[in-house]
Amino acid sequence: MLKAYVAPLFTLLFLCFNYTYSQSDLSGKLLSNNEPVAFANVILLNAEDSTSVYKGAVSNEDGMFLLQDVEDNDYLLKVSFIGYQEFSRRITVNGNTRLEPIQLKENLDNLDEVTVRARRPKVTRSVDRITFNVENSTLSTGNTFDILKRTPGVIVSQGQLMVKNRPATVYINDRKVYLSSQELQQLLEGFSGGNIKSIEVITNPPARYDAEGGAILNIQTSKNISIGYKGSVNASNTIAIVPKYNVGTSQYYKNDWLNAFASYNFNSRFDYKNDDSRIEFYEPDGAVDSRWYTDFERNTRRISHSLNTILDFTLSDISSLNFSANIQVTPRSDSDIDGLTEIYNQQQQLDSLFTTDSRLENDQDNILLSSTYNTSIGEKGATLSAVVNYIYYNDDQTQDLMTRYLSPQGNLLNNNSFYTISGQNSNIYTGRIDLSTPWGSTSFETGLKYSGLKSDSGLDFFDTNSGAANFVQGLSDEFNYDENIYAAYASISKDWEKWSIKGGLRGEYTDIEGISNSLGAVNTQEYFQLFPTFYLMYNQSENNSFSVDYSRRIVRPRFQSLNPYLYFLNENIVNEGNPNLRPSISNKINFNYTYKNQLSFDLYWDRIDNATAVLPFQDNEEHVLRSVNANMNYEQQYSLDVMYYGYPKDWWYMYLYSSLYYMENEFIAYESGNQEVNNDVFSTYIQMFNQFTLSKDGTFIGDLTATYNPDFIAGSYTYDEPQYGLDIGLRKTFFDSRLTVTINAEDIFNTMNIPLTSDYLNQNYTFFAKPESRQVRFGLIYKFGNFKLRDNKRAIDAEESIRLEEESAL
Repeated sequence: MLKAYVAPLFTLLFLCFNYTYSQSDLSGKLLSNNEPVAFANVILLNAEDSTSVYKGAVSNEDGMFLLQDVEDNDYLLKVSFIGYQEFSRRITVNGNTRLEPIQLKENLDNLDEVTVRARRPKVTRSVDRITFNVENSTLSTGNTFDILKRTPGVIVSQGQLMVKNRPATVYINDRKVYLSSQELQQLLEGFSGGNIKSIEVITNPPARYDAEGGAILNIQTSKNISIGYKGSVNASNTIAIVPKYNVGTSQYYKNDWLNAFASYNFNSRFDYKNDDSRIEFYEPDGAVDSRWYTDFERNTRRISHSLNTILDFTLSDISSLNFSANIQVTPRSDSDIDGLTEIYNQQQQLDSLFTTDSRLENDQDNILLSSTYNTSIGEKGATLSAVVNYIYYNDDQTQDLMTRYLSPQGNLLNNNSFYTISGQNSNIYTGRIDLSTPWGSTSFETGLKYSGLKSDSGLDFFDTNSGAANFVQGLSDEFNYDENIYAAYASISKDWEKWSIKGGLRGEYTDIEGISNSLGAVNTQEYFQLFPTFYLMYNQSENNSFSVDYSRRIVRPRFQSLNPYLYFLNENIVNEGNPNLRPSISNKINFNYTYKNQLSFDLYWDRIDNATAVLPFQDNEEHVLRSVNANMNYEQQYSLDVMYYGYPKDWWYMYLYSSLYYMENEFIAYESGNQEVNNDVFSTYIQMFNQFTLSKDGTFIGDLTATYNPDFIAGSYTYDEPQYGLDIGLRKTFFDSRLTVTINAEDIFNTMNIPLTSDYLNQNYTFFAKPESRQVRFGLIYKFGNFKLRDNKRAIDAEESIRLEEESAL
């Protein structure tokens, strides 16, 4: 089956690999100390007078430049960029010409006089993404998670990064990050914004990326250009209901052949969370049988270590090798949960109550190792890259729970207790090869990828009510999950005059087997799917652009959701996996209009068939609430998004995002006769971020962020009241930018936590989670060494940037 589907696509890719072309071009590569020089101006002048410009270009991220359709003749080639000595050479073009790598020399005489200014963050739109350029900007003094929260189009909801009301997948330098929302936030909060070059918001990812998931946030990091060493230390203290601490350090080193970065962060957190819930259980005739009110308090003490490294080796003028690692180790995450549930009868009289004491102990390891090889091939600027990844995840957990049943007067009626031991061990292997090559004014990409996942997990259940640990076979299980994905893709793009077009096709063959020792083979799937993407942009003028894009994507159920295990909050409230989950398929189309690259309008529709959600179902007869990972029939939304990003004043940067949307979904009510239930909402989301420069020298900056969302749906849940919040931040630098002091106050009015209700047919459940959203964080960053020359391009002010853009348009 695999061969029948994939072989024709592989044959097409092979033919594309061997395609040849014959247009006349002049190409080359710019280097300094064997490192690529990006965004340098390359100008070709007529050799006769050495003044009239014939053609011009700007080098790309790899230092490559390409001048197309050059007539055979003699020319004067000039290369210029701030911080480097101007390069000039007479050349002869006779057919396709590939120059030897050009080595630029640093302008050491003027280098010390270059003022590194904080630039304005800049938004650029290309045919398939929005790029938020923050390198050396006023935002780069914060951490990476702060930058993501300020990125146009990005929403942060309870730590979850979202784009267009859907969860987003985070990549770092085009590598997927396999972390939970909480682990990801911890990683990015410990990663200095000074390391970030740009954030790419890819709402409809092209064929090059995995078809899995929704929008992508791709974090592009900077590289050193200065030879030598620099470093920084950082610390933060968060004041909330209970304290949280973080200390860390970042180290950089560069020589002629090595560019190295390493950061380490230690987190000690004490988190408090209070949950309130209400359940109305019904009689078969619809009358209320009883009402259960539960108050939970959860105290979690967590210690974690995170280590991130990047090693870039220059092998030659055209080849490089990269090694990177993200290591997250949490040797301690202990939670103490105390719960009180009061049960009222039909007459609203207290009938009985019970208390729950539970302790959870977790030990987690998450390790990502990656290696990338890049090289240029041929004379046309084609590039070949190969990437291999290994991800190791391990989670060991124990739970000890005791329940005491009491009369309304507080007399002990009964008690019950149990103990569970669970473990999950997962290994993920991925390998990818990509080829990118120009065909004159057309670019072509193609590649292959393999991804393999093997996860083994188990749960042992012990009844401890008698004082001894008695193993319960019926509530214990082992679950083994194997997943193999084979993918191939091809995409083509072309720019001419006012138009840009890009199209791609990705094929993925998936082979899944999930085996439960108690249930047998419970999830075996084998299927092939095609995922087309299409983008079209029309730049009507310098101020107006129009675009349309479409994509088809997939969301496969994760092995954590497939696990059929039970996690008890108390004996009557349980979370459980679903080994029968099916993949979800999404289709999305988006229309965009952008004015002056500052004001944009997006009108879009997306639909997810078999969308997965965590749905609560109450058993009215047994008085049990189950939260189940389930497939809904579908989920869809229609939305109009408006974004503005610009400077109302020189000292005031503002980003405004507004989304007017209609959302709906449909699911099967398992505890209500398997009826189909529709849940919908018409609402809006508004977010406004303001950054104010409070001092003339730009060393004192203030932030003000406001959000408002009156209603939303998630599965069967709806908001009970509007959600709104206000955040304030202050940043001050000292000692010529060596020391940065920050103060951030989040959710000042404590209004971001709101109740959610699932109310339909014979189901009525309200859940009010109240984590520590209102908090104040104090932070310090101290830089040492050669910290001013820290980026892969020189800092230039707005006027210099405009001049370079005008020259590159020649």
